[in-house]
Amino acid sequence: MSVIPLTNSSVSPLLQVRDLKMHFPVKEGIFMRTGKYNKAVDGVSFDIMPGETLGLVGESGCGKSTLGRCIARLYQPTSGAVVFNGTDISRLGRKPLMPFRRDIQMIFQDPMESLNSRHTVGEILEEPFIVQNIGDKAFRRQRVKELLEVVGLPARSVTRYPFEFSGGQRQRIGIARSIALNPKLIICDEPVSALDVSIQSQILNLLIDLQKEFNLSYLFIAHDLAVVKHISDRIAIMYLGKIVESGDGESIYRTARHPYTQSLISAIPVPDPHHKSQRQVLVGDVPSPINPPSGCAFHTRCPKVMAMCRSAAPVLSTDRQPVSCHLYNT
Repeated sequence: MSVIPLTNSSVSPLLQVRDLKMHFPVKEGIFMRTGKYNKAVDGVSFDIMPGETLGLVGESGCGKSTLGRCIARLYQPTSGAVVFNGTDISRLGRKPLMPFRRDIQMIFQDPMESLNSRHTVGEILEEPFIVQNIGDKAFRRQRVKELLEVVGLPARSVTRYPFEFSGGQRQRIGIARSIALNPKLIICDEPVSALDVSIQSQILNLLIDLQKEFNLSYLFIAHDLAVVKHISDRIAIMYLGKIVESGDGESIYRTARHPYTQSLISAIPVPDPHHKSQRQVLVGDVPSPINPPSGCAFHTRCPKVMAMCRSAAPVLSTDRQPVSCHLYNT
């Protein structure tokens, strides 16, 4: 088990994820017995420091959103540890987990789906305080107005419903809800992928400003490396439930080592009509996590595949830019 190296090892990590696995049982046959498992997350380890952003990148279906939900304890992990501020929360029951709910929050991809359409914005933003039994009605109403101001929405929004707002404004409401209880860690699950490009930059800048103001840590999940580069201190590349490469943002973009990372970077559009991009197009789809390939999971699509890739699984190296590839492990 290798851990993504820290940028500043003199400070204790806020979050430590160790060999985390999330295997969903697959029911088969007329008796619906568990015959196989969907290995959505299959042994992931990393740390996040206070005030740091770790970008998590990968194609749809690679397990990155499932990983985020395991950390937030929306899912009960199959095995492994999620250590937050020195406490392993991966096996805590509902009651002892409640204090940690205040410190770990999520921003979801689709704000319309994550906001209760039957509640006003005021009711949505009051709910975290009610659940955690914080303050009286006057305190909660004042806090809601402050939250709206922080995310750039007018105070009159409290009486309106989510469907009355644009997509970008709804995401601002989701962000306001995520910071309501002054959390330490926010898991951003593709928070801008459903928004127009012009709105994306506004939301990203808002997240950066909030991070500076409240010393927030982010796990920023996305499939777009260009977006992740804008906001992340370190980047981890995920493929079929595992981390295959990681490092600081500049190193990943300048000297990507894993063929999968190189392919993702080559797909980033360059705003220059005279630039001739050298796309590294991958052949085929992401394999099923129920029946993953033998050896290296990426070998079925890798342009640099070797004989040993088909039989032996590489391990994540322990150098400054860890990579899980036989090109560097031999």
